[in-house]
Amino acid sequence: MCRRLSLPLLALALLALAGCTLSRGQIRRADAVLALAADRSVACARADACAAPSPLLDLARQALADSAPQHPRHYVAMLDVGEDALAARLNLIRAARRSIDIQTYIWVDDDAGQLVLDELVRAARRGVRVRILADQLFSFSDPAWLARLARTHANLEIRLYNPTFDEAGTGPIEFAAGIVCCFSTFNQRMHNKLLLVDDAAGITGGRNYQDDYYDWNERYGYRDRDVLVMGPAARAMAASFEAFWRHPRAVPLTHLRDVNTRILAEGAEAPAWGPPVYARPERVARLSAEAEDPGYLQRHLLAHVFEVGRVDYFSDLPNKPLEPDVEDERELTRHIMGLVGGARHEVVMQTPYLVISGRARRLFRELRRDHPKLRVIVSTNSLAATDAFPVYALYHKHKKRYLKHYGFEIHEFKPHPAEAPLLVAHYEELTGEGAEQGTGTGSRGSRTGRVPLKTGGLRMGLHAKSIVIDGRVALVGSHNFDPRSDHYNTESGVIVYDEAFAGAVRASILRDTAPENAWVVAKRPHIPVLSKISNAIGDLSAALPLFDLWPFRYATSYELNPGCQPLSPFDPKFQQCYTPVGDFPEVDLPLKSIYTRILTAFGAGLTGIL
Repeated sequence: MCRRLSLPLLALALLALAGCTLSRGQIRRADAVLALAADRSVACARADACAAPSPLLDLARQALADSAPQHPRHYVAMLDVGEDALAARLNLIRAARRSIDIQTYIWVDDDAGQLVLDELVRAARRGVRVRILADQLFSFSDPAWLARLARTHANLEIRLYNPTFDEAGTGPIEFAAGIVCCFSTFNQRMHNKLLLVDDAAGITGGRNYQDDYYDWNERYGYRDRDVLVMGPAARAMAASFEAFWRHPRAVPLTHLRDVNTRILAEGAEAPAWGPPVYARPERVARLSAEAEDPGYLQRHLLAHVFEVGRVDYFSDLPNKPLEPDVEDERELTRHIMGLVGGARHEVVMQTPYLVISGRARRLFRELRRDHPKLRVIVSTNSLAATDAFPVYALYHKHKKRYLKHYGFEIHEFKPHPAEAPLLVAHYEELTGEGAEQGTGTGSRGSRTGRVPLKTGGLRMGLHAKSIVIDGRVALVGSHNFDPRSDHYNTESGVIVYDEAFAGAVRASILRDTAPENAWVVAKRPHIPVLSKISNAIGDLSAALPLFDLWPFRYATSYELNPGCQPLSPFDPKFQQCYTPVGDFPEVDLPLKSIYTRILTAFGAGLTGIL
């Protein structure tokens, strides 16, 4: 009976949501309220907006001065550690003289999100133009919070990309209604990540604004990667941001129904943004001090800067979700395919979700045929580490394809890598006495579906998206190299044409594939007759469009034996030096339960969403 009632109720909700668009009069009245309420005073009378000194922006200005159209000069730094990436952001924000533009997929009001937002408010108050463009679905979901931000200062402007039913918040009913009524629109998101200061220095890569990305979550942390780019490529970043900012899907706050209603109800006298209340104020204070400490900046950022020539910033065009089949709209995907297609010796790839598109599958099949000695080393998540069970299920279904047909050497990241103390800032602080212990669901774990583990403590998962071609060219960005990134989301990233920098990215990825940090995926030990029968049934099951019924897979996970050196899974001596540890090591679920979940994921037909 409840199920029968749910559809009529959902239909009524759809009609109500569709019929509640704002009138031009409501938007004008909210704009008038903000014109009266927003602070227009500027705390600094200097031409540089009282910008703090920054060796990073100094390098950016030097690169711009030394560049010529045919001979660009850049300084780039790989941001592998979360706290370093956050410190770099604060340093640039404080040093801004004219403008700060930010594009992101997720912005949460935890310590990291509030700290960056507070720094942006301070920059606006000293005279810097600040613009924030965030994808609506997982950002700034509280309309009251947004109404306060809207009236904070005239120099601060926020827009949300592709809001569901023209609202900032998306509740369960709106979420379901968005899928039912307008799935194509609802499913297309802005996944770009960019921080741009004075059109001179920019940060792009995988990180959003949430504690998980900056080593500040005691239960779950992302192993991620950004690139700080200083020089002429920042102009391409500026042009891309401007195109998104002016696109019809970038909606001002007063055009959002829930925010507009709140602004009109509170009037011009309502309080604006106040100082944040942090969950861990001592950690915030430490990072805030490090962001302007010359010694810290030298050790953690400047010592890792590379002077390079050509750097290209690529971003999909804003119309990509509206015209997903138009090649020119998918700019970043086109360049990724071109780079990989030019590989002759080695492709080193890191992606959290190893579910590649049909176009990528054809490309790797051709590479395997034309260059059989080409190595393709892939770093991805294990089931124990991933934050997205359904995506892992689809990857698990096709492991044989990746190993046998494309020659991938797959390394699955462990949830508790041995080198975690070197990968995570202040690791002891996160895992020591008094730190919250658990199976690592994380602050948004219920949305993505992490599985329970046999061990507790800080769990880590890959979120970095990078490719290195023949050790000479590196790509770092937001593109997951999957169908979503190819066809649905807009993405961004940088391609750096420099062997030294490419070598650093390659070394970083290979560190995550080391035996102490990852399991190797390889063909199961051969059992006469039974292996052939099992593989034949497995091939038939994997060919099914939705369900995949056969639990005995072609491949499984392996651990390196003590005293052995790492080997390729295709090496004849591999089985002598590795021990199989099962398909889903460290996962605290019976196999029956795991495969039930896998079947559920397939049965939902979620390929487009994934």
